[in-house]
Amino acid sequence: MTENGADPGVYVRERGKEGRRDLRYPTAPEPLAVPVYDNHCHLEIEDGDEPLSLAEQLDRASAVGIRGVVQASGDIDSSRWAVRAAEADPRVLAAVAIHPNDAPTYALQGRLDEAIAVVDGLAAHPRVRAVGETGLDFFRTGEDGRPAQLASFEAHIAIAKRHGIAMQIHDRDAHREVLDALRRAGAPERTVFHCFSGDERMAREAADAGYWLSFAGNVTFKNAQNLRDALRVTPRDRILVETDAPFLTPAPHRGRPNAPYLVPVTVRFMAAELGEDVDALCAQLAANTLAVYGEF
Repeated sequence: MTENGADPGVYVRERGKEGRRDLRYPTAPEPLAVPVYDNHCHLEIEDGDEPLSLAEQLDRASAVGIRGVVQASGDIDSSRWAVRAAEADPRVLAAVAIHPNDAPTYALQGRLDEAIAVVDGLAAHPRVRAVGETGLDFFRTGEDGRPAQLASFEAHIAIAKRHGIAMQIHDRDAHREVLDALRRAGAPERTVFHCFSGDERMAREAADAGYWLSFAGNVTFKNAQNLRDALRVTPRDRILVETDAPFLTPAPHRGRPNAPYLVPVTVRFMAAELGEDVDALCAQLAANTLAVYGEF
């Protein structure tokens, strides 16, 4: 927290319809012996039957061996929230961006250039270590919104390179288009595919290009064999782990609220898939995270 104990702010994105979800936070897993980091989460989004404050989220994470988190963003408000959170607690680094699904909305309002300029200004902050999440999403946005997405993505690539920081990519149903855009524009030196969603072939191509692949809780899902295949062919020094909290809660807790303290569930699953010692994988994941974002 800040010296006066101030909260980073009151911005909270609206919660979705709950339906029949189990809103109880899962029991904390056994702590990791070797600490790691959650390299992508959204702690500004309230979830659960008893939503957790930033401090509660981070304290729960610390108790199970999660040394820090990268707080990702998707619009102007959440980008500013991320910076305040990173100022408030040394366990947080910030990533700032306009999400690809928000870019067409800003464009329709005539505010996309303004929003990108805000991101550019925030990216100069010393606690901002990435531009993210940016990229392309052809699942939620139709063809009419694609030009705005692409323009925003290319602008974010330029921001990351200008400030010498990493970039976190959101890629949904746009694998080839994202890879082509990176090749065309020239990817930042440290480019991360957040919540990697491709297959073995794409993983090889991305790793060969020098990108990092970040795996979230969905790698544990029964229908996600493509992600497990991708994990197995990714070089160990290109693997990251994340929660994307409060989304993508790993099995056996799928559907319940996700949080950084559940990273150990995903890490142990990954180690089993790779036939790796858990401590050795944790040491590699921690080193990879610091190589991408720098020291916390």
